[in-house]
Amino acid sequence: MMRSLFSGVSGLKGHQTRMDVIGNNIANVNATGFKSSRVTFADTLSQTQTAASAPGDTLGGTNPKQIGLGTGVASIDLLFTDGSAQQTGKNTDVALSGNGLFVVKSGNDTYYTRDGAFEFDAEGNYVLPGSGHYVQGWMAKDGVLTTNGGVENIVVKAGKSMAAKASEKITYENNLNSAVLTIKSTSGGTAISTASSTSSIKMSTPLNNLTFSGGSIPNDSTTQYTIRAISGGTTSGTNTEASPTDPVRVTLSDGSNTYTLTATSGTYVTSSVTEGTTKSTYSSGGTLSNTVTASTTNPVTLTMSDGSTVTQTSGSYTKGYSLPITTTVNVYDTLGNVHTLNLFFTKTKVDSSSGNEWTLSLDSDITKTTTTITEDDGSITTLTLDPVTINFTTSGKYNSGTGATTLTLTNGAMGTQNVAIDLSTLTQYAGNNTVKGEANGNAAGTLKSVSIDQSGIITGVYTNGVRQSEAQIAIAQFSNASGLTKTGSSLYQESNNSGTPNVKTAADLGVTITPSALEMSNVDIANEFSDMIITQRGFQSNSKVITVGDEMLETLINMKR
Repeated sequence: MMRSLFSGVSGLKGHQTRMDVIGNNIANVNATGFKSSRVTFADTLSQTQTAASAPGDTLGGTNPKQIGLGTGVASIDLLFTDGSAQQTGKNTDVALSGNGLFVVKSGNDTYYTRDGAFEFDAEGNYVLPGSGHYVQGWMAKDGVLTTNGGVENIVVKAGKSMAAKASEKITYENNLNSAVLTIKSTSGGTAISTASSTSSIKMSTPLNNLTFSGGSIPNDSTTQYTIRAISGGTTSGTNTEASPTDPVRVTLSDGSNTYTLTATSGTYVTSSVTEGTTKSTYSSGGTLSNTVTASTTNPVTLTMSDGSTVTQTSGSYTKGYSLPITTTVNVYDTLGNVHTLNLFFTKTKVDSSSGNEWTLSLDSDITKTTTTITEDDGSITTLTLDPVTINFTTSGKYNSGTGATTLTLTNGAMGTQNVAIDLSTLTQYAGNNTVKGEANGNAAGTLKSVSIDQSGIITGVYTNGVRQSEAQIAIAQFSNASGLTKTGSSLYQESNNSGTPNVKTAADLGVTITPSALEMSNVDIANEFSDMIITQRGFQSNSKVITVGDEMLETLINMKR
């Protein structure tokens, strides 16, 4: 009889404990990062009246006869399921999803929490504002994060300054259009020929308003020009001094004029011929170039490989080449001054068997190795770059390059600065020209804001436009998070049954950080109310056991009377 009373009492105690846990869950329904708990029961020792017996020859086996002595609390478990993320709009708030906890520290004591309501204090410390615990992570050095070492306090001071850094490298990336049109012929502009000992120049491309110039003709040199011009126009030329006396012959294919010019050493001789529509200034002793230079007064009409025409009023253009692709790059000197450079990509060779060839140059004229830019302060910066040849495979991959890959800037204020050029990530596929260059280096700046991404990287935004990694939040993972010890304020500490923490980045542990959000409690109100009703009924039932047992005892006592 007494056993039922004790069993009822144990049931009352167990359900009382369960009600306490339910009450705590409901009380923390709006606590940031709170993890609910549950109570499980197990029966206690049983009194054995008859032990089990084995089967025999004449009788079968019998089961034991045992009377239970009540119930007890088997465990109170932490439920580390995710709570819902609530957007707050505050850039220092973070919510964690998955198996992990934030690491915070107070003195030499390390704690763990799911409460991501962090802030930067007056000294730039990233902390839990309610307790002042320092958030742990890895600090970046000059924007470079290394997460292999131990964690430390995250500190990002407001108004942090960034020193000016000179550019050391220009990296070009993305695509050069393999199907870009090339120049089939030119009309207009100025063409330049170069003198040589003996040359025979034949140009079948129609020429209009072209000028040819060159040096003196060496001894024993014969130079012959054949110029085809549109009939009905004008062809004119100017001859420079030849030394010694040598004949020069010009043949006009569309005209009938043929002449021979003999120049006497020391006497400057000029001659002009009128025929056709082409105007040309030329000199003896050179090879006529297919390159023309356009100007506003002498524009160039280019006929492209598809038959379309383009008129240009500036730049240099060569038959068989593409129109230059202009890219703009900002390069910084040691003082943080920015220099805006224009560099040009020109397709210079079409080869379907071995791959196309491009040239990077300072000017639309790819032979030009030096140019100048006028800075905002009026100073002159001289740029020097030998043309860089870029080869691609037939599949559009970067193959190799020849020529200089270093750009030199010279300015009186900064001296001489060398900037390397990296072209190895370029591709050449049919499609748009998306090539762009970006130089490292920056002007001086001041930190104006921070942001946090899903990997927990804290990025600083500076007044000079630079975005730089400042720190990364550390995440701890336990093999048995339910074994952690609660210490209050939504903090936990390692216990003997939690396992040791594995501290890594969120990405390494497979968890996700939601910026500008907080994780709400994972308490399910509907479930808690259901458990509350069940607990109440269990408590009432156990109290009834005690009441009925008491009545039975009272009956026994009355029998004695």
